[in-house]
Amino acid sequence: MAEAATGFLEQLKSCIVWSWTYLWTVWFFIVLFLVYILRVPLKINDNLSTVSMFLNTLTPKFYVALTGTSSLISGLILIFEWWYFRKYGTSFIEQVSVSHLRPLLGGVDNNSSNNSNSSNGDSDSNRQSVSECKVWRNPLNLFRGAEYNRYTWVTGREPLTYYDMNLSAQDHQTFFTCDSDHLRPADAIMQKAWRERNPQARISAAHEALEINEIRSRVEVPLIASSTIWEIKLLPKCATAYILLAEEEATTIAEAEKLFKQALKAGDGCYRRSQQLQHHGSQYEAQHRRDTNVLVYIKRRLAMCARRLGRTREAVKMMRDLMKEFPLLSMFNIHENLLEALLELQAYADVQAVLAKYDDISLPKSATICYTAALLKARAVSDKFSPEAASRRGLSTAEMNAVEAIHRAVEFNPHVPKYLLEMKSLILPPEHILKRGDSEAIAYAFFHLAHWKRVEGALNLLHSFRMIPYPLEKGHLFYPYPICTETADRELLPSFHEVSVYPKKELPFFILFTAGLCSFTAMLALLTHQFPELMGVFAKAFLSTLFAPLNFVMEKVESVLPSSLWHQLTRI
Repeated sequence: MAEAATGFLEQLKSCIVWSWTYLWTVWFFIVLFLVYILRVPLKINDNLSTVSMFLNTLTPKFYVALTGTSSLISGLILIFEWWYFRKYGTSFIEQVSVSHLRPLLGGVDNNSSNNSNSSNGDSDSNRQSVSECKVWRNPLNLFRGAEYNRYTWVTGREPLTYYDMNLSAQDHQTFFTCDSDHLRPADAIMQKAWRERNPQARISAAHEALEINEIRSRVEVPLIASSTIWEIKLLPKCATAYILLAEEEATTIAEAEKLFKQALKAGDGCYRRSQQLQHHGSQYEAQHRRDTNVLVYIKRRLAMCARRLGRTREAVKMMRDLMKEFPLLSMFNIHENLLEALLELQAYADVQAVLAKYDDISLPKSATICYTAALLKARAVSDKFSPEAASRRGLSTAEMNAVEAIHRAVEFNPHVPKYLLEMKSLILPPEHILKRGDSEAIAYAFFHLAHWKRVEGALNLLHSFRMIPYPLEKGHLFYPYPICTETADRELLPSFHEVSVYPKKELPFFILFTAGLCSFTAMLALLTHQFPELMGVFAKAFLSTLFAPLNFVMEKVESVLPSSLWHQLTRI
């Protein structure tokens, strides 16, 4: 009985809600009926005739001013809507109507209405969105002093945003500091230097840390237990100070390499000492973890210096040795540096071997992985591939594999083809990238465009996919393309770069509406100014045609209802 009563109440409630939803139409017709009935007491006909007489006395100059003012206002609204859309990706009028007017009119938010039924699905999608929009360290990032700063000196533009440099500062504090740094003066200085925003202050702090290590200090360490013989030791060199100077003060790659070699000597010694003490407590373990990060970073940057200076085979050897020595440190993505160097050597068999290890379904993908795999597949068929011949005879197995590989790569990051096909100009890549975003596409194309050009016909094969990714929004091979990439890329990329947006947003309705209204009213103002009499005749004809259906309905209503209905109602 209780369940039946509950069900009846739910049905009754739904019926009441439904009736109130459409009750406004009933009220609308009631108001129209009352206006018609009360047209005589309210003198509606007399007022309409007075208004029409007033409009007939107006000169064409009034209409010119009216249409001109309307055109000006709608033009200002159009400019504001266009600016707001370019900056925030949405219409201001639409956003205000959805956020403020919709609740007042009784609208229900879809998200709140479905919270109880789809909480698990929403949480899964939120977790996926967070993972998809995570910002990653660019494994191929340039050197600030030798490359980014030189660009600023030449062009006067800042290639790095504050948000990007702030993320780098956080990375440096995570990788290059530990809780025991306050016990060593040089490391304590560097701990503050990584937090410093001013580049000159950071460089000065690094020099100060190195000067402290040049001073001899008496360290009371007995050579033999219970002995009175003491040892005078030099404080160990500060490897992180050399890293900062190599990254930010060195103006050439050769200078940076020299500083990194000095950092390697200091970092290797610290790593060996902390390796022996790592099991003596959590403090020593944290220090060893820090020294490991420092050593891996130094060796990786030395390999990148060798690659920049043309010693590619040496760079490949250094990267391979580093990956063998520290196989678990995948956060640096050293395999992407190795792939780029191997492509420069045209060692395609070695590239395929690296892809076989890292292009796994359980590992996170990147544009370097997907597009390098597509390049190798395209290399096998691109020199003989012809769209016309393929349409006649069909695709072979190798061509089908190449097309599927390119399809997969374009679905993962749809921004890359614009840069590889040189449909959009490149800029210096940022220090951090967003996977599947425009920042990752810039970082990939900046180093790999030459490799695609070297393979004959590969860009022609990619050119057939230039209209993608519109069919790929549903996500056939990967998760659906995240909607948060545009906002994150605008934070990572400089303001002078036009961010590539996917999927391409159509212009909002209100921009098109205001553009049409502005154009139409401006045309009316011009025509009324040039041909006042002709436009007056046209306006009268248009208004008479517009009100003809209403007059027809009024005549039919008057023929049905008696004219003395109001007097009869007053008598009652």
